[in-house]
Amino acid sequence: MNSTWPVLTSLIAYPLVGVLILVFVQKEKWVRVLTLIFGIIEIILALPLLKFKLGSSAFQFQEFHPWITQWQINYHLGVDGISYLMVLLTIILLPLCVLCSWTYIGKRIKEFHICLLLMTSACIGVFVALDFVLFYIFWEAMLVPMFLLIAVWGGPERKYASIKFFIYTLAGSTLLLVAMIAFYKQAGTFSIPELIAKDYPFRFQFWAFLAMAIAFAIKVPMFPFHTWLPAAHVQAPTAGSVLLASVLLKMGTYGFLRFCLSLTPAASVYFAPMMIAISIASIIYGGLVALGQKDMKKLIAYSSVAHMGFVTLGIFIFNLRGAEGALMQMLNHGITTGGLFMLVGAIYERSHSREISANQGLGKFLPAYLFFFGLFSLSSLAFPGTNSFVGEALVLIGTFKKNMLLGLLAIPGALLAAAYMLRLLQKLAWGEPSAAKGQDWNDLSLREWIYLLPLAILVIYLGLAPGLALKTMDASLAKILNHVLVR
Repeated sequence: MNSTWPVLTSLIAYPLVGVLILVFVQKEKWVRVLTLIFGIIEIILALPLLKFKLGSSAFQFQEFHPWITQWQINYHLGVDGISYLMVLLTIILLPLCVLCSWTYIGKRIKEFHICLLLMTSACIGVFVALDFVLFYIFWEAMLVPMFLLIAVWGGPERKYASIKFFIYTLAGSTLLLVAMIAFYKQAGTFSIPELIAKDYPFRFQFWAFLAMAIAFAIKVPMFPFHTWLPAAHVQAPTAGSVLLASVLLKMGTYGFLRFCLSLTPAASVYFAPMMIAISIASIIYGGLVALGQKDMKKLIAYSSVAHMGFVTLGIFIFNLRGAEGALMQMLNHGITTGGLFMLVGAIYERSHSREISANQGLGKFLPAYLFFFGLFSLSSLAFPGTNSFVGEALVLIGTFKKNMLLGLLAIPGALLAAAYMLRLLQKLAWGEPSAAKGQDWNDLSLREWIYLLPLAILVIYLGLAPGLALKTMDASLAKILNHVLVR
């Protein structure tokens, strides 16, 4: 389906228009209000995407304009069942991030909201780009606002965390640049659909896969490339942590699906045992380290390493159930972990601490807060009826289908998730509270209800009725898997 109205361009460009307008706004209150309005209008601009044709593996809403014709670089956009869901997730998060930062951010408010808008534009661009150069531009463009979010509005160790984040991701980007140039020399085009349609010698695929896989593994992040993540999450402001967990990490797993499996299918099969082993190591390691954390944000950060391990496991077992589970888990992790980080930010505004011991027993004072925290915690440990259960169950079904031993090796990850999330929930709900602090705690405000409720509804909706999401992704995933298995 080619778009008559450039809906994808409008989704990328509109946040940039918002940036230009914010430059001339002086009052801090209006900066927040206008950014919230920009976020709501961005959702309205995305409504034409509801015409997405289910059951089709083709790229839809395509836009094509020649750009640098000498080098075969074109402005080419489109979405399939994989990128479609990621675009919707990114758009939904913008107004929620504005609301959760309403009182959290107290300095350089205009610059902060400009960074949010730039991040949104770049992230959508990554998911819809069908030209490798365009993809790379958006991939790089996302680094600067994320770096600033951590470095300017982060915690006491923000400089260390931001520089570590930048060095790691820049190193990955360099490898991706090398791979992009190599594909151009090999195929003479940067068009992603044309690159997918070509066959490459195994030796070329071998090296191209390694370069791209390291770049994407850093972004996911997979063990042992994960060390930048806890520092970045702990130091980042709430909105930064939400965008980091909900969108940025998904770029790595999206890259595995779009580039590694699609462009280097034979090498993907060759390296699959290694990728599966690293995925299981990420699941176990992330779960064990999360179990020993005293800081709520750090616990959730390490749990992300484990959850994303399930995603990469589902991708590299090469069957439809596993791939469905991986993509569902990408979506679910963005919703659930985003919600958890918002809740940690909300309690930090009250207690000025993210330590579990400093916030234990809050259930006595904050029943509404505890309700949301309980719901997102149950989702995080993949409790039946919640969204994460669907994704994790599909990954495990696919893994057992491929190999019984691999399935058994992944099971402890699910048990560890239950252990660390229930331990956290138990401390917050029934720990001995500090009476002095408790008297000062207020339950959720209307603003907090507004930004938590949409994510809570998605947790339940995707948990009870995942059929529409699965229909959206199935054809595209089947096409990629068929591409891998027949090469």
